[in-house]
Amino acid sequence: MSTVKKSASEQLLNDKWDVVISNTLVKTALGFGFGVVTSVLFFKRRAFPVWLGIGFGAGRGYAEGDAIFRGGDAGVRIVNP
Repeated sequence: MSTVKKSASEQLLNDKWDVVISNTLVKTALGFGFGVVTSVLFFKRRAFPVWLGIGFGAGRGYAEGDAIFRGGDAGVRIVNP
């Protein structure tokens, strides 16, 4: 088996993707949890708070991922080379 050494830019891109995917999954799961709790406590177990929470979580994850790839500072983790 031969191992192929990745370039620094490819490694940085892989690190950024790891952060973006994990961040989006966490935000979406938190939105789902908040939606379920809100649905049970306030809305007689209707589905719309769950979908709204998932949407907000996924949207926040997307926005932070966009900021990571653009190199801007959006209050998110910085991926160092």
